[in-house]
Amino acid sequence: MSARRLTVRVESWPIKGSFRIARGAKTEAHVVVAEIADGDTRGRGECVPYARYGETVESVRSTIESAASDIANGLTREELSAHLKAGAARNALDCALIDWEAKRQGVRAYEILGLAPPKPVRTAFTLSLDAPDAMGRAAAEAAAKGYRLLKLKVAGGEDLARIEAVRAAAPGASLITDANEGWSFDDLTRLAPELAKLGVSLIEQPLKASEDEPLARYSSPVPLCADESCHTRKDLPRILGRYDHINVKLDKTGGLTEAVELAREAQAKGLKLMVGCMVSTSLSMAPAALIAGMAAFVDLDGPLLLARDREPGLTYRGDVIEPPPRELWG
Repeated sequence: MSARRLTVRVESWPIKGSFRIARGAKTEAHVVVAEIADGDTRGRGECVPYARYGETVESVRSTIESAASDIANGLTREELSAHLKAGAARNALDCALIDWEAKRQGVRAYEILGLAPPKPVRTAFTLSLDAPDAMGRAAAEAAAKGYRLLKLKVAGGEDLARIEAVRAAAPGASLITDANEGWSFDDLTRLAPELAKLGVSLIEQPLKASEDEPLARYSSPVPLCADESCHTRKDLPRILGRYDHINVKLDKTGGLTEAVELAREAQAKGLKLMVGCMVSTSLSMAPAALIAGMAAFVDLDGPLLLARDREPGLTYRGDVIEPPPRELWG
């Protein structure tokens, strides 16, 4: 076997309109792709640098490139966590190594990881933060397309009006609200009973991760999901008793290898799962799709928010995602 070669590239993918959350808006998805090649065997992984965690496109690209000699010398995905901390860079490398390993062995990635074969799953569709009437119109459009689980980006202020507008426009949809750390504890205790009346199924990361200790003494009428508060298995002891679900995102866990272990350990401790994503292409969604069957909620709509996706990509039939094809990943 010849030495493996690592290449890294940065790509920009236009978003349909703009995508706004509590921390700001963007019109492009900037992703970093790691590719590991050995002769005709090629493995790829995609990640999204996240400023919330001190990452930039350049820092993530540099971190991935720093692993080139280790990759050439045979670094395995099991050894990767000792070389890089959890985050976007490790995610791209971990997924590239899994993809390379699967193609090298002529098996599927789920077999390597001891997972069940992936099946079609229903994803949430995210409504960008906007004025209440605009979010209501977006909800009506999404419902008309057959999207049955809507995730609302909220940020305080007019949030109750936003959720009421969405519920009126999509009366049959299940709803998730995601504050991205944008609420205070007073916001949560004021809004949660109203959200329960509106049939909201889940509240995601209402408080700042560093300020979520009051949740240990709060019984929410709507289940709570940790996103920014939970990255890897190391976070589980701190969040137990504060949240009912965790959002497993590969850019936080540092790859699918840790994501699988996090999901299994969280379930063993009584937590339920959401599998989530950043705004990115099908190459980011495909690895996460392998653990979607373990989750109570799936939020892998990144490609649906883009003006275009890579080819080949995942197949979305309305809000149902088909298992990833080998030609894409794994």
